[in-house]
Amino acid sequence: MNSIIPTTCLFLLLLPLALCTKNKQIYLVEFGENTNEDTTLHEIENTHRSYLLLVKETEEDAKTSFLYSYKHTFNGFAALLTPDEANNLSGMEGVVSVRKSETKMYSLHTTRSWKFVGLDKSFDPYEEKSNETNGELLAKGKYGQDIIVGMIDNGVWPDSKSFSDEGMGPVPQKWKGVCQNGTDFNSSNCNRKIIGARYYLQGYESIYGPLNETDDYKSARDKDGHGTHTSSIVAGRAVPNASALGGFARGTAIGGAPLARLAIYKACWAIKGKPKNEGNVCTNIDMLKAIDDAIEDGVDVISISIGFPEPLKYDDDVIAKSSLQAVRKNIVVVCSAGNAGPVPHSLSNPAPWIITVGASTVDRSFVAPIKLSNGTIVEGSSITPLHKENIFRPLVLASEVEYGGITSPNSSGYCLDNTLDPIKVKGKIVLCMRGIGGRLKKGLEVERAGGFGFILGNNRAYANDLASDLHFIPATEVTYENTLKLVQYINSTLNPMAQLLPGTTVLDTKPAPSMALFSSRGPNIIDPNILKPDITAPGVDILAAWTGEDGPTRMTDNDKRVVEYNIFSGTSMSCPHVSAASVLLKAMHPTWSPAAIRSALMTSAKTTDNTGNTITDETGNPTTPFAMGSGHFNPKKASNPGLIYDASFTDYLLYLCNLKLTQNISITYTCPNALPQPFDLNYPSIQIHKLNYTKTIRRTVTNVGGSKSVYKFISKPPKEFTIKATPSVLRFTHVGQEMTFVITVTENRDELLSESDSEKYFFGWYSWSDKYHVVNSPVAVSFQ
Repeated sequence: MNSIIPTTCLFLLLLPLALCTKNKQIYLVEFGENTNEDTTLHEIENTHRSYLLLVKETEEDAKTSFLYSYKHTFNGFAALLTPDEANNLSGMEGVVSVRKSETKMYSLHTTRSWKFVGLDKSFDPYEEKSNETNGELLAKGKYGQDIIVGMIDNGVWPDSKSFSDEGMGPVPQKWKGVCQNGTDFNSSNCNRKIIGARYYLQGYESIYGPLNETDDYKSARDKDGHGTHTSSIVAGRAVPNASALGGFARGTAIGGAPLARLAIYKACWAIKGKPKNEGNVCTNIDMLKAIDDAIEDGVDVISISIGFPEPLKYDDDVIAKSSLQAVRKNIVVVCSAGNAGPVPHSLSNPAPWIITVGASTVDRSFVAPIKLSNGTIVEGSSITPLHKENIFRPLVLASEVEYGGITSPNSSGYCLDNTLDPIKVKGKIVLCMRGIGGRLKKGLEVERAGGFGFILGNNRAYANDLASDLHFIPATEVTYENTLKLVQYINSTLNPMAQLLPGTTVLDTKPAPSMALFSSRGPNIIDPNILKPDITAPGVDILAAWTGEDGPTRMTDNDKRVVEYNIFSGTSMSCPHVSAASVLLKAMHPTWSPAAIRSALMTSAKTTDNTGNTITDETGNPTTPFAMGSGHFNPKKASNPGLIYDASFTDYLLYLCNLKLTQNISITYTCPNALPQPFDLNYPSIQIHKLNYTKTIRRTVTNVGGSKSVYKFISKPPKEFTIKATPSVLRFTHVGQEMTFVITVTENRDELLSESDSEKYFFGWYSWSDKYHVVNSPVAVSFQ
């Protein structure tokens, strides 16, 4: 799992880089919207280059200064310009704007999961099975056949068995992309599964200089593992007997849409001078071009497990701006919410035209217990194989085996670098506290000091969140409650001894799902009218394909182990689960809009775990829609949602008109005088910030179920407010019929404190139900 930010799946803060090369900086030059769809990218690029020639002294300077030409995300180009050259361009006919690119560094947000959601049937789609109960959605969705998924990530390891094209038909005729040659990657690495691959370095190299090819491939090949992992989650073929190192999670590895096609867009690169486990960097102009090409190439779904370390306004966010143009072309865009949880207001990718995905667990755990000398068994979690002699060894607190005077009271006990005294540690098991310093580095410190193994103990903040890490020495992690038990045992025992028992894979664990601690949380601070995230999906301890060029921990200098499949966690992993579900829904319902697909996923999501109780967070308390959105995705139910909340590209433009943002996102559109309120965007959830007694909100649903259906309104509000609908009964006479209703939310003043906190939200639900469907929507309300 990428470490929690202050995240790795978010590693970098916004860097105020002065991208200067002889006083040159990156500028974005924008022209009027291209209204001729038949104009080729080559023709557009030639036009863009002709403008650059007018302000450059030589043709060579113009050639080397040109970075990218954009067609779909906006009509314009990126180039290295001096301020004078930028000023000269801005005065030319046809040029709408010339603005300095405020470079933003995005980063990657970093089996059993499909069985957990009921998509485990018929691993080989070419073998007919008689019982298709669980595989019904897969079969009806044709396993994603011929749906093209654009993966914006850090490449792919094409040699993995997960990307075999055996038995697959010809590449879809609509595909217009390429297989770009590069280091250790050529056209032979593409096939009928990976049908295209590109890479984008211009932005990265403009900032950091030439790529160090010992850190990364100058091609679409993945040297890190992240892009390979996410791609195989979406569309990996069935690979029997796959497992992580040590045999953990053994089973058939398969993607959610195993016959979907993959198009790889590598826009993220190794950070110079840092190990891979500290993340990747994705520049805004590289990502903008990647998404622009994905639109041009003809993808159906775009999966983006990338985000910014903090929420960005729509007009500052290249993912938001470019994704809107993708949605315009009826492309579904799915993004990770980020790994900055459980901090409030931390989620990425909050635009309402994006499906924003949180991360939760599956019903599988990796149990690695500790046996104490008094016979007590303390449960732990680990995917670290035990290779050393397994006997009782002395158990010590890290705070008691440190060098004298080297740590402060606030840093003692965390097994930080060069803090442990080898004389006191040799041959022992050390209890290291979690909270300061990297988890894997703690094990390396114990190893440096000669320890046999270590136990990672959660503090109160981490509570029940257990990270299944693959350590370099015998190790396990324990909950906060079990940490207290171990501390009490050590302090009360004359000669405390412990034995680390081998880990095992345990299935059907309960409760599941539960929210991952790292999953970023709402409320949405970019627009408090839109509730985010939309949904949660499996993102903890996910087994999927891996690169052959990096160890499972991505700690390049330390980890020389090689694996074909690896266990990894993050919203980076939950995002492709929803991307795969979107593929199947798009295959089943080819006329549905991206908003319709999002609605089907959201309104059918589960809000309870496998014990029948409300999904919980890392503390064991019931979670809220600010963590899980509408709930845990349920693809089988989403295939037949009954009703959908649809929204068109024009609806999003009207929404942006109200926010006065249409010109800022490179769209030519004349806003009407009368505009709908932003909260009336036809969204499957409702968020009201600072409710002043009562508010009415309009919604429209479309019947996609039975031709003659009657839906009745059900509300489940908290004591602080009421939820009512007018009308409270919807009678449909045919499929495709739309009906509009008004939701009225009213505060219960008697239940509110006299000094209510406007940032404190309360949560309720409303549903429309007939005999066969329950169409759920969460409601989040704060008060003035």
